[in-house]
Amino acid sequence: MKVPLTGGSGDLGQTLAPKLLVKGDSPVILDVRAPRNLNKDAVFIEGSILDRPKLTEMFRGCDCIIHIAAWHGIHESNDQKNAYDFFDLNVRGAFEVFEAAASLGIDQIVFISTTSVYRPDTRYGSSKILAEAIAEDYRKHRNMNVVILRPRGFIPYWNRDVYARYSDWARWFWKGAVHIDDVAAAVILSLDLIFRERLGQQLILPLDSAYEYTDADLAHWDAEGPGSTFRKYYPQYYDLALSYGLDPAVKPTRLDIADTVRWLGYKPSYSLANLLSELAAYGDDGPPRPVSPCALLGFAATERSIFVRAAASCPSSDNAMA
Repeated sequence: MKVPLTGGSGDLGQTLAPKLLVKGDSPVILDVRAPRNLNKDAVFIEGSILDRPKLTEMFRGCDCIIHIAAWHGIHESNDQKNAYDFFDLNVRGAFEVFEAAASLGIDQIVFISTTSVYRPDTRYGSSKILAEAIAEDYRKHRNMNVVILRPRGFIPYWNRDVYARYSDWARWFWKGAVHIDDVAAAVILSLDLIFRERLGQQLILPLDSAYEYTDADLAHWDAEGPGSTFRKYYPQYYDLALSYGLDPAVKPTRLDIADTVRWLGYKPSYSLANLLSELAAYGDDGPPRPVSPCALLGFAATERSIFVRAAASCPSSDNAMA
């Protein structure tokens, strides 16, 4: 299956492409800039989703689309992009992707939205609300099979353009986020779903992390004093958390992912336990960056034929672009 990833040179595209290759699919990176460490045999198409004629050509012959390209909340908080930028890429870009797909008879799309839709006062949130409306319009009136995923923030710890130290990333994740590996897993499950059945309804699925805390823990948070619930599960990491500026008394906000579990069989694997064990083991350097198939050497001949194609799975760690 030939699968274009819009904004595929970004973090999520980098994480997704190897997983698609393992499934036997052929990821195609669509972006305005090439992935880093791009092999000469890489499947990469340079171009913007705002380039209407070229976009149609880029999608020709594809089986489905994973639409990632967007400006994100960080581009707003850092004043890197204005309201016009957000509208052009996030809103008009979504229209261009869906219209190009419809014109070619491609009716399977996984759209990466965000829980920031609950913040319509932000440029990012409002732009994604409009983009979701576009996706729903094409699902309803053009009979497209669409899954909209609403992940929490998922910037990976290895994106040093955003987080210089692992503890910086940990403090951000502490407030409520989802690991990029869990987002990628949900995308793969979404692809399986839309090729397995016609949904016939709007499907918007939130993505959250795994939690050791139970419903009872959250209902009676720190009943025995500040930090007591944290100590119940992570006593060995209490002093470590404090030393890195992580507040054990902060009550997490857990999203309701029951529909995501029911539709996709989604089982997030990354929790605070993973974060704390990594912080204890690696400190501010953080764990080693995941090894891309492009970097692997010495694999068997049968595996080699797969990983030669994996050049397309080595995009940069930049945020998703057009």
